[in-house]
Amino acid sequence: MAKTYEIAVIPGDGIGKEVVPEGMRVLEAAARRFGFELKWRHYDWSCERYTKTGTMMPADGLEQIKGTQGIFLGAVGYPGVADHVSLWGLLIPIRRGFRQYVNLRPIRLLAGVDSPLKNRKPGEIDFYVVRENNEGEYSEIGGRLYVGTPLEMAMQQTVFTRQGCDRIMRFAFELAMKRKKHVTSATKSNGIIHTMPYWDERFAAIAKEYPAAKTDQYHIDILTAHFVRNPHWFDVVVGSNLFGDILSDLGPAVVGSIGIAPSANINPEREFPSMFEPVHGSAPDIYGKAIANPIGQIWSGAMMLAHLGETAAAGAIEKAIAAALADPSAPKTPDLGGKAKTQELGSAIAAALG
Repeated sequence: MAKTYEIAVIPGDGIGKEVVPEGMRVLEAAARRFGFELKWRHYDWSCERYTKTGTMMPADGLEQIKGTQGIFLGAVGYPGVADHVSLWGLLIPIRRGFRQYVNLRPIRLLAGVDSPLKNRKPGEIDFYVVRENNEGEYSEIGGRLYVGTPLEMAMQQTVFTRQGCDRIMRFAFELAMKRKKHVTSATKSNGIIHTMPYWDERFAAIAKEYPAAKTDQYHIDILTAHFVRNPHWFDVVVGSNLFGDILSDLGPAVVGSIGIAPSANINPEREFPSMFEPVHGSAPDIYGKAIANPIGQIWSGAMMLAHLGETAAAGAIEKAIAAALADPSAPKTPDLGGKAKTQELGSAIAAALG
């Protein structure tokens, strides 16, 4: 009997509703080819739901999806609902409630995609950003006082724990040991006097557990410059919640299109389901035109299959993506310089798996 995986599907908002079906199309093609089954459970959790009910998801939302093997998310956010409402109403509760403390984002320059960096060739840029996903700068500790008066103030507390630092750094080193054995740490310990020196101390401590690995660290300001000037330097880059967030958007930009960039929110211990989503947002400016690039969603699906152990299927999807991008005659969405619709590109990648 074929192995069956139960997947929670949350298209969310905007172009999430357009790219998720294409991701599912490709995943179904991979499942047929490699002999497993996908059982989809659909959820309407979104800003649209918020405008009707006052909540992004029901109070027992995490319990509803807790038993699935993965979460396939489109995008969250739409005009009329404040970004902090949509984020803290859906994504962050899932990431924290399911201890998805690793946010993993591959940065890879593929043939057929023009990098804004001159003279960069396919394969020359190939690294991962490993972002701490549960604490750091995105804590809930803080508040506002004297709102609406000249004395108004806002305070936000950053929280770095030994457990939080050590586990994300170990994940980064373990990943690097399967690649080029090189880990770079993003820091700002010259200006942020308590938390970032502590981050540096924990990085040095964990690095001692991996004597075969090469390490370096850069302050976040110069590191962003090196992403642009010297992206070939990197293998695995580990950063705090905020720094990792910034770097993992900059990375896809230097390899040509944020539309093709995937992302995984991982619970490495597999106590809970992990969540897979494209890096791009809901893009309300193009929603309804059916021109959104589905590759970020499709590639996220490949990361989900790899996490589930279906590595051959995941590899086949990545090869199909690479082939579609490299083939001048294959359909391309406008962000890639073509005129194809979302469904045309998704169908072409699914057909390549056939």
